[in-house]
Amino acid sequence: MIDLSFLSFGMLVAAFAGGAFGAAIGGQPAFIFTGFLVIAGEAGNLATEAVAAATNADPAQLSALGLTGSVAFGPVFGPHISFAAGAAASAYAAKRGYMDAEFDYHPAKNINYAFGTKPDVLLVGGLFGIAGYLMAQVMVAFAAPWDPVAMAVVLSAALHRVAFGYDLVGQSAEGRLNMRPFVEERFRDAPQATTDGGQPQSGAATRYLVEPWLPQQYKWLNVSLLGLAVGVLGAYLGYATGSVYLGFGISAVSLIFLSIGLEHFPVTHHITLPASTAVFAMAPEGAAVSSLPLAEVVLVGAAMGIVCALFGELFQRVFYAHGDTHFDPPAAAIVFGTFLVAVLGALGVFPHTSWVPPL
Repeated sequence: MIDLSFLSFGMLVAAFAGGAFGAAIGGQPAFIFTGFLVIAGEAGNLATEAVAAATNADPAQLSALGLTGSVAFGPVFGPHISFAAGAAASAYAAKRGYMDAEFDYHPAKNINYAFGTKPDVLLVGGLFGIAGYLMAQVMVAFAAPWDPVAMAVVLSAALHRVAFGYDLVGQSAEGRLNMRPFVEERFRDAPQATTDGGQPQSGAATRYLVEPWLPQQYKWLNVSLLGLAVGVLGAYLGYATGSVYLGFGISAVSLIFLSIGLEHFPVTHHITLPASTAVFAMAPEGAAVSSLPLAEVVLVGAAMGIVCALFGELFQRVFYAHGDTHFDPPAAAIVFGTFLVAVLGALGVFPHTSWVPPL
């Protein structure tokens, strides 16, 4: 029997509020809030466990509130709610002409844009907050073998493209994986001769022919090396702290530097979370991650980091670079990475699947 308690009026209202909040402050700032809450939640859990170990008390009775699960990934600040709703709000607002043109890509891709108190945009955000909440809860109810929050972010992006009349995958006349038009600084509906210093002159199209998700993070080799390094980081953080989510929280908070315009800053949460999850799945049932040989931990983290970084890049080339709205590559990479953990658990490579439901 499927538990339908998630359909309660109060939870739906909370999800609406989270979606409206994401639209008000912007999708990326909302996600940074998620990161802060994950760090706070994981720090609280680690402190509770330390006190329990020192006093022989029951951690459940030391106010282990589960801030990470109930708030950071819950019906207000969960990325499937606030972040996804912020992305949907940008897609809607761009159609309505609410966004300024000072953005290199299609304005609907600007997830750093805050809409403040615009009533119709907040309403759209609230509705997509409810949609993201329901999608994730349905996957939880059916024990889908991947991260339901990340999958809901992906599905919400597909939904807002269809709902607001955008192409689902975008047009690609020169090859879906081809980033060369961006390298050559070619613009839509404007010959290259109209550019001046790498930017279009007045009157020319201001949008690149191909729009890579991150101009500083799209070359295969660069992405692979980043995946290796950050995968080791995520794995080691899990090994050293016993927290599977701390690396994700740190990666999410680090995006504050990207939001304020720090050039060449990487995005890494789709690397840290699958890497730490794989390491936790590798530990024997009931054993601490710290019981594993550190060499195995970093090797598994590096491998998972590379795989998920490359998958994220593949996803952005297919769904983001040629489209008109934000279609989140990190969320897709987390879905892939967590599903891979479930597959490896089913094959017996890992003794269990950590927090990911088994196949």
